[in-house]
Amino acid sequence: MTEIRLHHYSGGMISDFNQLSEKIGQLAEMAQTLRRENASLRLHALALAGENADLLRRIEEAHQRVTALLERIPAPDADEDEEAA
Repeated sequence: MTEIRLHHYSGGMISDFNQLSEKIGQLAEMAQTLRRENASLRLHALALAGENADLLRRIEEAHQRVTALLERIPAPDADEDEEAA
């Protein structure tokens, strides 16, 4: 009678170990997937940071060009201000 219980218990343990092994395998796959996703997101973030730096540079250049153009526009004379009013 003890032998039957031991055999049944062994089968239950094997089943538990198989389930645990499957869950560990799933966890390992999920961890690997998350590592790949994280690496991809890091590359994407770096690309966006580079794009952002480029856009900030272009905005600064445009600001400098507009400022230079505004400085070239002659100031209105006092007489022209009075005529406009």
